[in-house]
Amino acid sequence: MRIHVFASGSGGNCLLLEDRETRILIDAGISKRRVMETLAGLGLRMEQIGGVLITHEHSDHISGLESLVKGRTIPVCAPHTVAARLLGAKPSLQEHLQVIPVGEPFSLGSLRVTAFHTSHDTDESVGYRIEGEGVYAHATDTGCVTEGMRAGLLGADTVLLESNHDEDMLRYGPYPFYLKKRILSDRGHLSNAACAAFARELAESGTRRIILGHLSRENNTPGKAMAETGAALLGTDTELYCAPVLGCLTVEIQNEVQTGLLL
Repeated sequence: MRIHVFASGSGGNCLLLEDRETRILIDAGISKRRVMETLAGLGLRMEQIGGVLITHEHSDHISGLESLVKGRTIPVCAPHTVAARLLGAKPSLQEHLQVIPVGEPFSLGSLRVTAFHTSHDTDESVGYRIEGEGVYAHATDTGCVTEGMRAGLLGADTVLLESNHDEDMLRYGPYPFYLKKRILSDRGHLSNAACAAFARELAESGTRRIILGHLSRENNTPGKAMAETGAALLGTDTELYCAPVLGCLTVEIQNEVQTGLLL
């Protein structure tokens, strides 16, 4: 299994997961051109993508979706309310949409996929646990660690977990009060401190790789995020990476041997 993070943040989110002959995207919040160019750099084409999993309908997660799947027979998988919001915003997705259950596994190629709810300021948002040759779990855009998240993430080999903001940078930064309040709420975004606390729990449950995702450009730095979660992971064998805003981070899971490469 390989995970390629194309982008993770408020400017756009997109990730490719490869497992044997199955390749899927999680979110498509960057341009079609950027997705195609990054795929080409990996020796791949859109025709080899077997599906797109959508976490929620905010633009930084779906802005490139419509153009990516147009003219192709690629299923777009989302839970009921997310699917309804997608259809309302982009009616042409009707022929692609596949409504999936939350909390119940379904098959996508060689993968066993289970969606779980996160806590964000939208009618519905989810993360995903994906089981194939390895177990990968993905959770961003959440103001707190929900019980569904905990069940979905614990025990996964590799986890991409939101580490959105440093609380002091946010509180004393330039954002208006209403926006600070939203981000800090239980339906906002996970802070470095909250991420670090849960990362320790993940490590103790057997997670061997954690990728920090969805960092704020205004209220965080990779150094701050890595330092806080790195300190929480001291004494564990868990590897720590930070998802790029630009570029492609590849994490390979093969017989419990992994490498991190920034292309």
